[in-house]
Amino acid sequence: MSDKSEEKKTLSNIEPIFKDIVEEPNGQEEPEHDEKAGSTGLSENVAGLLCYLFWFVGGIVFLLIEKENRFIRFHAMQSIALSIVFFVLNIVLTVIPFIGWILNLILAPVMLILWIVLMYQAYQGKYYKLPILGELAEKQLK
Repeated sequence: MSDKSEEKKTLSNIEPIFKDIVEEPNGQEEPEHDEKAGSTGLSENVAGLLCYLFWFVGGIVFLLIEKENRFIRFHAMQSIALSIVFFVLNIVLTVIPFIGWILNLILAPVMLILWIVLMYQAYQGKYYKLPILGELAEKQLK
C-alpha cells in the first residue's frame, strides 16, 4: 500500500510537458487580442499577404472590407495596381509579334517572382513600395 502512495507522490511531482493543455483554464482570463488586427479579424501581416495571393480579387476584397488599417489598404491597393499593369502589359506584348511574345515569356516568371517577394514583404509587416505603383497606391489612400 505504501508503494502506491509513493508512486502517486512521484507522479504528482512530475511537471507535464504541455503545461497549458493540462492546466485547467481559469475562466477569468480574456483571450489575447492582436491590436494590429484589422476589421477582418486577421492580423495585418496575414491580410497583407492575402491581398497579393489572389491577385486583384484579394486586393479588391480587402479594400472593400478594411476601412481603418492603412497597412492592409496599402497592400490591397498596390496589388490591384500591379494586377492592372501586368494585365495591360500581357495584352500589349501578345499583340506584338515575335519580340512581344518573347518578352511575354520573360514577363510571366518575373511577375511571379515579384508577386512572391511582395507576399513575403507583406507577411514580414513591411511597407514594401514598388517605385511607381507604391507611390500611386499611397496617394490613393490619402
